[in-house]
Amino acid sequence: MQDDLTGKIIGCAYKVYNQLGFGFQESVYQKSMLIELAKQGLKASEEVGIAVYYDNQNVGNFFADIVVENELIVELKSVQKLQSAYEVQLVNYLVATKTETGLLINFGPDTVEIKRKFRTYKKTNS
Repeated sequence: MQDDLTGKIIGCAYKVYNQLGFGFQESVYQKSMLIELAKQGLKASEEVGIAVYYDNQNVGNFFADIVVENELIVELKSVQKLQSAYEVQLVNYLVATKTETGLLINFGPDTVEIKRKFRTYKKTNS
C-alpha cells in the first residue's frame, strides 16, 4: 500500500511540474499538489501542525506542507538544489509525529527531485 501511495504522489508531482515548471513559490506548488492529489482520490491536508516535546513540555511547533491519507508527510521545496538540512527536517517531522514515511519533493530548475525518507533507518541495496 505504501509503495502505491508513494507512486501516486510522485505522479502528481510530475503532473504539477509539467504544467508549471520551475520558479514559483512553494505555496503555488502546494495548492497545485492538493488539486492533483484530490483528482487521485487521496485525502490530503495542508499545513498540518507538528508539536515537538522535550521532557514532556512543548518546545516548538512546526507545520508539515502536506499529509496524505494520514500516513505520509510530503515536504515541498522550490530551490536550485536540495540541501541535506531539508532531509533532516523531514526525518525530524517523521520522528515527532511517529509517521513512518515521508517524501521530500523539489520542483527544481531542470526536473522534479524526490527523496524518500523513513522515521527508522532502512538499509537499501545500493
